[in-house]
Amino acid sequence: MLTDLKMEEDVPERRKWEDLNNDILVKIFQTLDIFELTSGMAQVCSSWRYAVCDPFLWGTLDLSMLKSNFIKIPLEPYVYVDAPSDKTLTRVLKISLNLSQGNITTLIFHFNLYVRDDQLTYIAERCLKLKRLVLPAWNRIKRTGLIKAINSWKDLESLTMPSISNPHYIMEEISKNCKNFSQLKIMGPCDIFFAHTLATWLPNLKVLSLRCSMLYKDALLILLDGLKHLEVLNISHCIIVEVLSPPAPRKVLKELDESILEKASRLREFLTCMDDVCVMCKRTRADEGFLRWYKYEEGLWKEDEVRSLAIW
Repeated sequence: MLTDLKMEEDVPERRKWEDLNNDILVKIFQTLDIFELTSGMAQVCSSWRYAVCDPFLWGTLDLSMLKSNFIKIPLEPYVYVDAPSDKTLTRVLKISLNLSQGNITTLIFHFNLYVRDDQLTYIAERCLKLKRLVLPAWNRIKRTGLIKAINSWKDLESLTMPSISNPHYIMEEISKNCKNFSQLKIMGPCDIFFAHTLATWLPNLKVLSLRCSMLYKDALLILLDGLKHLEVLNISHCIIVEVLSPPAPRKVLKELDESILEKASRLREFLTCMDDVCVMCKRTRADEGFLRWYKYEEGLWKEDEVRSLAIW
C-alpha cells in the first residue's frame, strides 16, 4: 500500500492545453498563418478563444498569400473569378473580422486577389481603425463601394492601389475624409491627368512611390511642383517618357535632366534607378511600364525601396 501511494505521488501532474498561460498561447498563435488561425481554433475552448482574439494577433491582417482563381475577359470587370475563390475569401474575412474585434489597422491583399464590392463594404464596416490598406487590384469594386469604404476609414494614412483611368473621385474622397493620409503607392503608369489629380486633392502627401511603371516627364514635373510637402519620392526602375511634338515619336529618357534634379533637390529622399544592367529596370522596359508580376518571383511585388511601403 505504501508502494502504491509512493507511485501515485511520483506521477507528474498533467497540464491541459487550455490551462496554458494566455501570453504563451498568444505567442504560439503568432506563428500561425491566417488559414490556421481561422480553422476553428476559437472553438476548442474558452481560453483558446480568448487568446486567439488577442489584439496583438490582429494589428495586421495579411491576406497576401491568398489569390483568386480567375480568367481574364474582354469586358468589365475584365476578370471572372470562380465561386470557390469568392467563398474562401468570404469565409476567411468573416472569421478574421469576427476574431479581430475591430483591432485591424493594416490590411494587405495579394495583387491577384479580386475583392467584390460587398466584401469591401463588409471590411469597411468592421475595420474602422484601418490606417494602411494594400489593395493593388480592384476590378470588381464599384465607385460607390470605394467611396463608402473610404468614408469609413477616417484614420487611413497609407494606400497601395492600382493605376486607374479616373482617380479623381478616389483622391477627392481621401482628401475629404482621411485627414492623416500621407503615403501613396501606385502600381501602374502615372500620366499627366493622374499627376494633376494628386497635386489637386492630396497636396499634403509626404511619401509617394511609382516604382516599376511608366512615368511621363511632364507628370513628374507636375508632382514635384504641386506636392509642396512631399518628402520621399520613389521612381526606381521607371520608364521616364517625354512626349515630343508630332510627328516625332515619344522619347524614353536615359537619364534625368537638370530640370527634374533641381526640383527634386528639396526632397529628403529621391529614389531613382535607370541602370541598363538592373534586372528590375530591364523587366519594366520589357513589360512597357506595366509590370506583369505573375511572370516573376512570388512576392516580388511586395518590395519597395521605401521601407514604410514595403510588405515584410
